[in-house]
Amino acid sequence: MRIQLIRNATMKITYAGKTLLTDPMLSARHSLVSFAGAEKNPTVDLPLSIPDILDGVQGVLVSHDHPDHLDSEAISALSREVPVFCQPEDAGRFRETGFERVLPVDDSVHWEGLSFTRTGGRHGRGKTEEMMGTVSGFVLKAETEPTVYWAGDTVWCEWVEGVIRDHDPDVIVTHSGGAAFPGDAPIIMDAEQTLEVLRAAPGATVVAVHMEALDHCRVTRTVLREAADRAGIAPSRLLIPGDGESVSLSSG
Repeated sequence: MRIQLIRNATMKITYAGKTLLTDPMLSARHSLVSFAGAEKNPTVDLPLSIPDILDGVQGVLVSHDHPDHLDSEAISALSREVPVFCQPEDAGRFRETGFERVLPVDDSVHWEGLSFTRTGGRHGRGKTEEMMGTVSGFVLKAETEPTVYWAGDTVWCEWVEGVIRDHDPDVIVTHSGGAAFPGDAPIIMDAEQTLEVLRAAPGATVVAVHMEALDHCRVTRTVLREAADRAGIAPSRLLIPGDGESVSLSSG
């Protein structure tokens, strides 16, 4: 399989002969509102043109309906006929935007030789979690492919620990930018929480994304790599791709 990070949580995943686009945020730099009062979002340009990003995409996987995970630019650019896999809470809104093949994943869905299993998460804690609403991750499985756990917008919590225990993933994709609103705790994993994932899954490769693209993300790629180095994590176990960069992975 191959993962190409586009920007933030937008990835092109080549898996079981299919090309999936995750959490498409395709807006131009500084065209969306600020989340932390520091800078308009996204804070960086797309590394590729939108036609190049959409080239070959056969399905779209959306973790939750927030503007940094599905924005108006992506809604306009995507084909109305592309299958859109999402959490059930978001299916109605996606249909209202004109997508003709919205496939909510309540538990598991099998499609074209691969399966998606929806997982839970905590998009923050306490009142912040209530405000942020329901979020999902997904486990991808297919014959001859590594088991992939895309955790989505969640902090380290019992949901993440349970998925690692129950599915024993070969690859775990974490949102590791430590996003936080002013004066609040992180609403996605920070460096230390990403290290918790690595400790809980010693046989897995972690791919860290959702970094250096939004003004409320505080953890940079350099900060995460330095934290992993101090913890004795081998570079091969923690991959931190740059925007536009691809990584190839296999089971075991």
